[in-house]
Formats: sequence, C-alpha cells, structure tokens
Amino acid sequence: MRQIVLDTETTGLDPALGHRVIEIGALEIVNRQASGATYHVYLNPEREIDAGAVQVHGLTNDFLADKPRFADISREFLEFVRDAELIIHNAPFDVGFLNAELARLKEGPVKRHCTVLDTLKMAKGLHPGQKNNLDALCRRYEVDNSGRAFHGALLDAQLLAEVYLGMTRGQETLGIDIATPAQAQAATLVRRGVLKVARANDLERAAHASYLAGMAKECGEVSAW
Repeated sequence: MRQIVLDTETTGLDPALGHRVIEIGALEIVNRQASGATYHVYLNPEREIDAGAVQVHGLTNDFLADKPRFADISREFLEFVRDAELIIHNAPFDVGFLNAELARLKEGPVKRHCTVLDTLKMAKGLHPGQKNNLDALCRRYEVDNSGRAFHGALLDAQLLAEVYLGMTRGQETLGIDIATPAQAQAATLVRRGVLKVARANDLERAAHASYLAGMAKECGEVSAW
C-alpha cells in the first residue's frame, strides 16, 4: 500500500480569507517502509504572511519572493500524491488549504486524486482526554523532535511518519486486526522483549496443587482456580 505523509505551512489560518500555502513537505511510505521518495517545495503566496504565522514557521515574504507559485508546481505535486493515501495531522486544515489552491486551477478537490487519513482523529481515539498535538505524540511515542525549533513542512512530515508507525505498531500489514486491549498489550510487550513466558515444571505444578488443597481445607470450599 502506498501512503504519503504530508504537511503544509501557510500564510495564515483560513483559506476563505485568501490565505495561501507557502510550503509543502511529503514523504512516501510503501508497505510500512519509507521508500526514500520525498516532495518538498517553498511557494510564493502572492500575498502578505500574517505576523503570527511567521512566528510559527519562520518563513517570510522576502524569502519566498523568488519561489514558484502553486500553479507552477501543481501538476508535479498531484503526480506525487495521486492514488495514494495521504496521512495528515489535523487533516481538515491542510486539505482545506490544498482544496482552495486546487480550486483556483479547476483541478478538483484532494479527494478526487487520493484518500486522506487524519492522524489527529486517530490519536484522539487512542488517547482520549490527552494532548494529541505533534509534539505531545512525539514524546508519547519516543520520537526525537529536538530539532523542531520552527514548524517546517518536511520535518513535520518526517516526525509524523514516525509517530504514525508508532501508533499503528503491531500491524504486520496495513490491514487492521481486531484484538482485545489485553491481547494488544501482551503482543506489544512480547515484541519489545519485556514479557517472557515461563512454563511451570512438574514439581512446581505439584506444589501449586498442594497449596490449593491446603486453602480448600482451611476454607472448607474448593477454590475456583
């Protein structure tokens, strides 16, 4: 199965107010392995960047002035993601911006070209009531994000790929097996080499039986195990 882990940076928070995509970072996963294929581009938004956004990602209009426009790279971007499953944290945000960019070019929405998986929604289901932003998930799944001084689309996509594989660890394939929480926990401990199963020998079983017999005599009842 081909998946693309993707992140964007933008000029602001709302594409309906004319805010634009200024960076796209993506990497390919095939059968739960990074293939080494990446897509990364900075874009000239043809508008001012909100000061608050600059504080988040550090990208300025001066830096982006000589970069291509979304229209210049739209075809190569769509070819990279076509027919894949996009893995995005807080997908409605990024997809909303990409849809706005594609609408300007009459290319149709993202769902016309690929499917989308929202890892924020997944994380909320796995960890209800806890912080589930990317930094929190990196800490939870022991992913090193020490180099994340600013948000950057490709760096964040790389971190998210590791987090996603951590969240779905235990799947031998990308198909989902149904297991009880106890089974899932035991399987995880076995994979980590934490849980070791020691079988009782004949002497230990005999000692256990003798112990249960003594309990039954004292209590006047046969034990339930």
